[in-house]
Order: sequence, then structure tokens, then C-alpha cells
Amino acid sequence: MLKGIYVMLPQVFENVYRAETQERISKHVDIIAGNMSAEELLADLSILKEVDVIFSGWGAPVFDETLLRATPNLKALFYGAGTLKSVLTDSFWEHNVKVTTANVANAIPVAEYSVAGILFALKNVWKLSSQVRKDKAYQLGLFAPVVGNYQSTVGIISLSQVGRMVIEHLKHFDVNVIGYDPYVSQEEFNQLGVKSVSLEGLFEQSDVVSLHAPLLPDTEGMIKKEHFESMKENSSFINTARGAIVDEVAMIEVLKERQDITALLDVTFPEPPEEDSLLYTMENVVLTPHIAGSAGNEQARLGVYMADELERFIQGESLKYEVNQVQFNRMT
Repeated sequence: MLKGIYVMLPQVFENVYRAETQERISKHVDIIAGNMSAEELLADLSILKEVDVIFSGWGAPVFDETLLRATPNLKALFYGAGTLKSVLTDSFWEHNVKVTTANVANAIPVAEYSVAGILFALKNVWKLSSQVRKDKAYQLGLFAPVVGNYQSTVGIISLSQVGRMVIEHLKHFDVNVIGYDPYVSQEEFNQLGVKSVSLEGLFEQSDVVSLHAPLLPDTEGMIKKEHFESMKENSSFINTARGAIVDEVAMIEVLKERQDITALLDVTFPEPPEEDSLLYTMENVVLTPHIAGSAGNEQARLGVYMADELERFIQGESLKYEVNQVQFNRMT
């Protein structure tokens, strides 16, 4: 039987790897210690000599050359969280270790949050709710300004994992979907039933713009002042990707001038915003504390996906969510 350990933040360990998931894993792996934090592991690496597999997630140690040399038998890393960007180093790819992530599982709630935000934005929920609170009265039958969820246009920036899930969900509604992704072929756009447009065209035509691009050198600051300035009247912008993709200073400047535009921001840069940031007080900004990803019961899905991957690994099957170096380099 393989020998393994868990290494991740103690406060979320049992949310991700629930008792039933740990039981599934224990059928195939002799877990030789209780869950350790990265700090506890790094204080004494001797346990790694026996380890074949590691189950981890938020709070994972950095897999640098020192840690990898201390783990001579490591065959696979099961990462029950999203991006591996802060976990793996260049050395990892030289040690012939398989790595799989619950990135897809984490994309599910992000897509769900985005769709909820899109539908609420089209109904102008946040502004009207605030108006009712002030007026203590309803404007029955008027509800202006409301775009509505019929024949409106939703713009998806990046046909990433999350972007594609959002597109799939939106097929259940009477909305038109347009998209921007320079790395996706016209044939793929056609298969998804999405009209391909330029980034500029997407901002000009959309009633809601939903951002799902990875943060890469090419995308940092990609969304600029002129994009926000060109948005349709009473349109909305949603960011569940990364704050640094947006020129936030320019965005705030436009939002101050364009009170008709609403911004739903689950991510910002920096995160959280500085204490004196206008994002906290602007009436046309809705801030949520980076909750689009797995939260509450959704975290258990991450562990289940890793238990599924372990069973494929034991059976000698291809891992469904294995990450190679090329894919890793494109991760946000």
C-alpha cells in the first residue's frame, strides 16, 4: 500500500477532506500522520522519506528543490484547491511527479456566482434595492432603469474553464452571448454558440461584461479606461478573475462619471482594497470578499475530486485533472 500524508491549513482541512473522503483515501493509502500545516512539515522533513503521495490544498508548502529532495519516493501530489501557481517551482517538473488539482471543481462555484451576478445585474437588483431602502416605497411597474433578462447581451472575456461554464449555464436563459478570447478558434466559438468579437466590441455591445481571463503578463492591466468609457448605458461589469487584470484607478475614474454603470467586484488589486479606497463607498460598486470560489459545503467537492483522482491513479488510469508544465504556465 502507498504511504501518504496530508499537508494543508488545519482550519479548512476537514472542510475539504471530510471524514467520508478520508475513508475513501485510506482504502488505498496508509496515511502515516495526522494533517500537518506547512510550517510543521518544514520544521522536520524526515517524515517525507517514506511518502509516496501527498494530499494538500490551501496552505500547501512550496515544492522547491529542498522539499523534493527530502521526498525521494514521491509519485503524485493531489491538490484539493484551485491554482497551483504559488505551490510549484521550476524544480517540480524535473522530478517526474504527477500533479492533479481540483481546479475544475473550484471553477463550478465561480461560474455559479458569475451567472447569479449576471442575472441580478440585468435586473439592476443592487441599485433598486438601495433605492427602496432610501425611499421606503416601491415604483411599481416602472423599475427603471432595468435591462432585463430577455434578449440582452452578455459579454464573456476569456473562454477559460470558468468562462465556458458560464456560457453553458447561460444557454438556459434568453440572452445573447458574445465572447473575446484571442486563443480560441472561430470553429470553437461556433461550437459554443458564441459570437466572437474584439475586446473593444465586447464592451461596446454588452449589457453585462463578465471577466474570466487568467492573470498573466499579457493580461495584467488589460481592461483599460476606454473600455469602461465605451460601455452601454445602464450596463454592468463583473470581475471574478483577478483584480490586476483591470486598471482599477481608471475604472474608478469612469465609475465616478458614469453612475449608470454597476461594477460587481469579487476580486480587486490589492485585495482587500486599501482602507481609503473609493470602492468601499461608491454606490455603483458591489464588493464581495473573494467568495466566488469554493466556500462552505462547496469545499468538500474539492476533496471528493482528489479522492476520485487517487482511484484513477491506483487503477493506472489517466488522471482527469492532471496538470503539465505547459498548462501550469498558463494558470492564473
